[in-house]
Amino acid sequence: MAEFKGTREAFAAAMLDMAAINDKVMVISPDSLKAMRAVEFGEKYPDRYVECGIAEQCAVDVGAGLASAGMMPFIGTYCGFLTMRACEQMRTFVGYTNLPVKFVGVNAGILGGEREGVTHQFYEDLSILSSIPNFTLLTPADPAQCYHAVKMAAEIDGPVYVRAGSGREVDVYEKDAPFSPDGITVWKEYGNDAVLFSNGFVLDRVLAAADILKEQGILVTAADINILYGKDPSKILEVMSRSEQLVTVEDHNINGGLGSYISRLACENKPAKVKRIALTDFGESGPAKILADKYGYAPEDIAKTVKEALKK
Repeated sequence: MAEFKGTREAFAAAMLDMAAINDKVMVISPDSLKAMRAVEFGEKYPDRYVECGIAEQCAVDVGAGLASAGMMPFIGTYCGFLTMRACEQMRTFVGYTNLPVKFVGVNAGILGGEREGVTHQFYEDLSILSSIPNFTLLTPADPAQCYHAVKMAAEIDGPVYVRAGSGREVDVYEKDAPFSPDGITVWKEYGNDAVLFSNGFVLDRVLAAADILKEQGILVTAADINILYGKDPSKILEVMSRSEQLVTVEDHNINGGLGSYISRLACENKPAKVKRIALTDFGESGPAKILADKYGYAPEDIAKTVKEALKK
């Protein structure tokens, strides 16, 4: 398996690998083939590539029609253009019908807005899709995990959404590490003063925060939640049960994403305090690292927030 520059390149590589062994795999493009780094797919498999132009609603309808005829369409573009502009089509023609249309949304989170700003920088996508039945939501943390997530999407019955980035993701996992079907990977097990949950492209920062806390005598567990609102949260619940203080860190709006998911699980299973670190307003455009630090995702700031939560 090759090294990938970013999650978009990982998506394109996974599509080429799957297409080589499965003639039902297709790419549907709403003028996004270049953005998805999938030009090679269109050139190599022109009969399995459909260009819809800048028409996301049309692309979803085309995908639904192809899926109903037995094909496996993947629709990839900026995640907000899918989940907002084509939300009705995703809900009614894919979610309601439970068709195996797969979606890959890029430029997710504030870290994706270095050049394009708020129009191409999205942190509401998970909250939108978490309210639509039948969707499986995959949140890979780095390019290698995105590659495996795209391939896993092909094996999951029904619609799947893979949340991808902008090319500024930090490698966390080994390139051959599988995408966990349990929805959780525990990275640090220093202790149970608190449990830190994260996902996506701020995971590396949370792991660094766990190390900072350890140096300060606060021993935490840190885990990646890579499937949101999954059918079987038992492994997540086991880790949640280790502490009375849970902290969630996500590059997403504070409503409807990881923090909401963990809060719901806590309320319904084992009550615990949940401190959520997430976006509460629109973000600015700028270099990913600078933005992440400004909006509270610096490892030192995460560690400080954990310490403050433990004092309450």
